Parts: sequence; structure tokens; C-alpha cells
Amino acid sequence: MKYFLTGLVFGLIFSGSAIAQQHSEQNHSKYVWPKDSLVKQKLNQWQDIKFGLLMHWGTYSQWGVVESWSLCPEDEGWCVRRGPYANDWFGYKKAYENLQTTFNPTRFNPERWAAAAKTAGMKYMIFTTKHHDGFCMFDSKQTDYKITGAKSPFASNPRSNVTKEILGAFRSEGFMVGTYFSKPDWNVDSYWWPYFPPKDRNVSYDPKKYPDMWKKYQDFTYNQIQELMTGYGKVDILWLDGGWVRPASTIDSTVSWQRTIPYSQDVDMGRIAGMGRQNQPGLLVVDRTVSGEFENYVTPEQQIPDHYMPIPWETCLTMGDSWSYIPKENFKPARKLVQTLVDIVAKNGNLLLNIAPGPDGEWHEEAYTRLKEIGDWMQINGESVYGTKPLAPYRQNQWAFTSKGKTAYASYLATETETMLPALVTLPIAPAQPKATLMILGTKQALKWKKTGTGIEVSIPEKLRQQLAGKPVWVFKIA
Repeated sequence: MKYFLTGLVFGLIFSGSAIAQQHSEQNHSKYVWPKDSLVKQKLNQWQDIKFGLLMHWGTYSQWGVVESWSLCPEDEGWCVRRGPYANDWFGYKKAYENLQTTFNPTRFNPERWAAAAKTAGMKYMIFTTKHHDGFCMFDSKQTDYKITGAKSPFASNPRSNVTKEILGAFRSEGFMVGTYFSKPDWNVDSYWWPYFPPKDRNVSYDPKKYPDMWKKYQDFTYNQIQELMTGYGKVDILWLDGGWVRPASTIDSTVSWQRTIPYSQDVDMGRIAGMGRQNQPGLLVVDRTVSGEFENYVTPEQQIPDHYMPIPWETCLTMGDSWSYIPKENFKPARKLVQTLVDIVAKNGNLLLNIAPGPDGEWHEEAYTRLKEIGDWMQINGESVYGTKPLAPYRQNQWAFTSKGKTAYASYLATETETMLPALVTLPIAPAQPKATLMILGTKQALKWKKTGTGIEVSIPEKLRQQLAGKPVWVFKIA
């Protein structure tokens, strides 16, 4: 993760951290709709399910540090090194890579995660099979730097191939599943060639000058993704991170972080996507920030567009403050998370919510509580989310609008101080039918309404106001 904010105006979800200042965005006029009918079909399915889970997990969870980035020799807040090796990059890298010898997540239980995510109303899942540090959370045959490797104490566990176990657990609960994969790999010599120590996140040599070395890296990347596309059952999404690994022709000089990319780093996405879809027909490919045919949907990070967007998109957002595990996490309230989902869906997006497992293989218990609270709301109001289309005016003040066929949903997002609906509510949209029935989800009582200007006035009986007290969002159904 981590890109600089550019392009459209976005609303900050998460402030006070370096992560909030980064994000993947580009000129969406360059979006290319897929031509493959199976890909289109899967994209439509994905757009209908709205709500997913992302998990960042690796050896870095033992130190409670930002995933991978402390290895990166850049002077940025999210790359800060701490501990006894902080002033010695080579010593730090060696100590970081030695974490594989102590990573032993014996409480690993992906069935518990899948059940909790299902309870919350999530319907797809993306797992970090490999982050930028190169440590594989799957049984790759291309490297020994992996959770199933000889140096890993967890290798003897019958569930050591955690990617396979996680995908299987979620698939069995009916989820669409996806593999996060980092295009850069800071552990392998064909990317950070030791002959030229790295200066930053990019490849440490010029691929044009050393084409054989770069070909070796292309093949390494292809082979690892091929493993994921052939040995792990049905995969719906290939979610690729590390957008600086891209052909020079795709670098957008108007984007500040892309201007710093020194070399063309073309991993041959056509070859990768072709292989992926040969093995996984209809596979969605998400080559983040690289506009074109291999970015089937766009992924604003830690931010939400301030308006409706007509292309497929997904906000990836942390439930707490960090993508990776930290011992004391600051989880967002369920009210905020529900309202975030409602806001995103009204603007034509999906929400991918990140929870980070710890070094023992378990989530913070508070994460389970949040998912249960979200699920309590979704169980009653999910029909205003799943399979809906945004309805103009999309978002207006405290209102968010969606529709399904001839049914409209007007969602009222409570302020922090609002615990009850007002006795008289003005909806800024009017029913298409003069005799339309209007009710609030979670109740069976038809409400009285009258047209006023461009909208309608609705009277809420006191008994209903009391019954619905304390909800994060109240949904009016107009049919």
C-alpha cells in the first residue's frame, strides 16, 4: 500500500498519519472497460456485493511496525527504522529477514475470521500473499523466504500454507476470494541486486542496461503468480500492489510520486493476465494505479471520492489506524464504519475493510466486536446495499440514495449527537408513484408522507422513533 494523493477531490477518512497522505489515484478518463464477457460478468458480480475484507499479515506483525516499509531506504515517515539496528540499514534488513525464524502463528484459525466476516455482511476477501518485503505467505517454489520454508517454525504445522487455508475457509463461506500480490520484491536479487544497493523503493539497477537481470525478475514474478493461479483453487481477483513497477509509457508526469520513478519496470502484464485468465476464467485483475486494460477497478486508499464515479471502484480502508498489526489499535466506531459503507455505495463504490492479524495468528478481539455491530445493522438494512445502483442525487447533506428496480432507498446518516430520528423528516427526493408506500427498514409500518417542493415530508410516530433509537443510519424504503 501507500501512494501519494492526486487527481479527484477526496474526503479524508483517516488523519494524523503518513498513511493518510498517500493513496492510489489517477486520471479516470483512462479507465478501460473489459471486453472479455466472463470478466464483465465477474465485475458486475463484484459490484453487486459491495463489502469486502482485506488482511495484511506477515512477519512484520511481530515487531508491530508498518508492513515492509522500514526496509525502504527513503526519508519518509512510514519508512522510519527503530530498534538496535536503526542506524545500520544492512543490519536492520538482516534482522528483519531473520523474523522468519520466530514467526509462529499457532492461534491461526481462518474459519473464525470467515465466520465473523460473513456475520458482518462481507462477501469478498483479499489476502496479502506477498508484500513488498518478499516474504511469501504461501508455499512458493521460487524462493525459500516463505512461511513454509526450512527456517520457519510454522512450517511443520499442517496448516502452514496459510494462503491456501485462508482462501479455502472463505470460499467455503461463499465469498469471492482474491490474492494481494506485490509486484516489487525487496528480498530477491533480481529486483534489489546487491551489486547496486537500493536507494529507494525502485529496482536498484536500470532494466534497459541489464535486460537479462530484468528478464529473470519478470519470470520470477510470472512464476509466483502462476503458482497462485494454479495451486489454490478458484481465485476471483488478482490484486496487484506496488504501482511504481510499471512500463515507462504508463507513468503520468502530473502525478508527483510517479515523477520519481527512474526506470521502466515492465513486468509484462499482458502475459501475466493472459495466464491468470487461462487458469481462472473471468479473473478480475487490479493493477493498482496503472490505468488501462489491467486495472479492472480503481482503488482509492484510505479515502473516499467526494462524488459519484461512473466506473468500478473500491475504497480500501483500515478498520483501525494501521494496515498491519500494532499491539494497541485504535478501531473506528461501528457507526463510522457503517456510514462509510453507505456513503461509498451511494457513490457507486465498494468498501474493502482491512483487519490485521497478529503474530500469534489472531485478530484483536475488538475487531470481532466491530464486525458483529456492523452485521447487526446489515442484517436489517442490507437490501439497501447489496445489488443496488446509485440514485441521483447520490449524496446530499445527511442523505445517501440507492435503488433496486423500482424501489428507492433513502439513507439518513445520523450525526454524532443524533440518537433518534426527527419527528418530521424531509426527504430531498419524491416517489415516482403518487401512491408509493414508504417505510423504514426494520419496521412494518407504512408512514404518512406528503409532497413538498422537490421532496416529501414524512411524519415519524414517537413509538417508531423510540424503537429505532441509536442506529448509525436509518433507511427509508420507497416502493
